[in-house]
Amino acid sequence: MIAIETHLTRVLRKDSGRILASLIKSFGDFDKAEDALQDAATEALRVWPTKGLPDNPAAWLHTAAKRRAIDKVRKEQRHNAKQTQQILIDLDADKDQMAETDYDIPDERLRLIFTCCHPALSKEAQLALTLRTLGGLTVREIARAFLSSETAMLQRITRAKKKIRDAGIAYEVPKTEQIAQRRQNVQKTIYLIFNESYAAFEGQTLTREDLANEAIRLAALLFHLDPHPETGGLLALMQFSHARRHARTDDKGQMVSLELQNRSLWDHDAIQHANHLLVEQFKIGQFGPYQMQAAISGLHCSAASWAETDWQQIAALYGALAAFDPSPVVKLNAAMAVANMGNPREALENLVELETPLSEYQPFYAARAEVHIMLKQLELARTDLEKAIALSANLVEKQFLQNKLDALS
Repeated sequence: MIAIETHLTRVLRKDSGRILASLIKSFGDFDKAEDALQDAATEALRVWPTKGLPDNPAAWLHTAAKRRAIDKVRKEQRHNAKQTQQILIDLDADKDQMAETDYDIPDERLRLIFTCCHPALSKEAQLALTLRTLGGLTVREIARAFLSSETAMLQRITRAKKKIRDAGIAYEVPKTEQIAQRRQNVQKTIYLIFNESYAAFEGQTLTREDLANEAIRLAALLFHLDPHPETGGLLALMQFSHARRHARTDDKGQMVSLELQNRSLWDHDAIQHANHLLVEQFKIGQFGPYQMQAAISGLHCSAASWAETDWQQIAALYGALAAFDPSPVVKLNAAMAVANMGNPREALENLVELETPLSEYQPFYAARAEVHIMLKQLELARTDLEKAIALSANLVEKQFLQNKLDALS
């Protein structure tokens, strides 16, 4: 039974966004889709242990969820005849033809992300709702990404779903002239999904490759639909980062810092492709934050070693990035570039103003510990590493920080 539960969890992690997108398209309701998928998961725990795993578990869940939702809609029909009649007409015709093992789930994810990023919703609600439905993230994971509380995030998501339902927001990819209105939020949402894949907040592994691949796929779809240079920059940025994935952990599953990574394990074909894509975007001359971040990541990828990294150019690019995004996280990264240029004392001074806004941000303390180590301030480094460990919920990340703390002793 434990093996079945583990397999179900993996399937939901990997395919829940695709299943939910299709269900939402069919039923026009986020809550109905989520409830149906939950019912299907419960049914899987009852059926799979006796009948065995289906050949295509995701398709099985999609079919079971769709059938359960149709049954519920039918029961509600007498109360909401006008609202449900067309749904039943559209779905009943092929209900019996749905195969549980050999069935392609319609790919409606791009449609879903534009629905979630409708301008009628606040920017925070747009991002949170997309991460919850498309990315399959828990409310806790989303709250972490926003540096918010779980309660506040749950309320935000609930209000967003209600507004979409009450306002009758269409479930569709908008027309060309409307895409520009939502482009920035769609880009940000895709990047948050990618970032969460490398945070793997509540897991025992460092990455969730399914989320990373999903984010890259969505960015490629968006770029094909709307070849804006910032979308191209975002796609290149994620490709650069993902190209280093095999070197991020060792053969024991322990985290390896960028400084110590075996660069022969990097996907150099992907790096070359990302570099070509980024150069093409720069030629257009419409610069933005994703292109700046991609350029920084590209410099890391092109360096033969940590010592040969062009920190001066990276620091300059962070300065350019700050003009677009003067956030505390950007300033933190800029300070670390200054430290790696050989100016740790200047970097430490730059970090003073960031302690308050980043007081619950684990990478801040891990970064400041590095600066303290450069300055031989080992007691201060220990204090920061202990704080970073306390703020980390990922076991691999936590062990990496613990190893660094132990090394100071």
